[in-house]
Amino acid sequence: MAVSQPDERQVVAQNKKARHDYFVLETYEAGIELFGTEVKSIRKGKINLKDSWCSIDAGEIFVNGMHISHYEQGNIFNRDPMRVKRLLMHKKEINRLLGVTKQQGLTLIPLSVYFLKGRAKLEIGLCKGKKNYDKRETLAKRDAQRDMERAAKNR
Repeated sequence: MAVSQPDERQVVAQNKKARHDYFVLETYEAGIELFGTEVKSIRKGKINLKDSWCSIDAGEIFVNGMHISHYEQGNIFNRDPMRVKRLLMHKKEINRLLGVTKQQGLTLIPLSVYFLKGRAKLEIGLCKGKKNYDKRETLAKRDAQRDMERAAKNR
């Protein structure tokens, strides 16, 4: 009898700054084209999405600025930590994203990296930039919600 793998996401890294700086309108899932030592490094959690973004060139989608640290036992097989990585999505999705980003001035931002059925996946957000007053409003709402929960708990 075959043992099935769980369909749960094993989140490795999240881009918390993205949700602070942008309104996330839609999310998409994409595979990442990686080499063996990069996958091992991601499994150890040595990845940073903080200043990364996605670009579309010649019908392909790439992630720029994603830092994957060197794998300690990787020696000559290690790749450049900041290299541009190709993402795996359907052509129809890529063409739709290209049209939306060109017409509406939206941005593609990586939100999280996770493993699903043993494969590395990247969650991409179609985002619109926040202004400073939007950021302050979001913080104020979160603080008010926290205060209400705290007051309800103390009652």
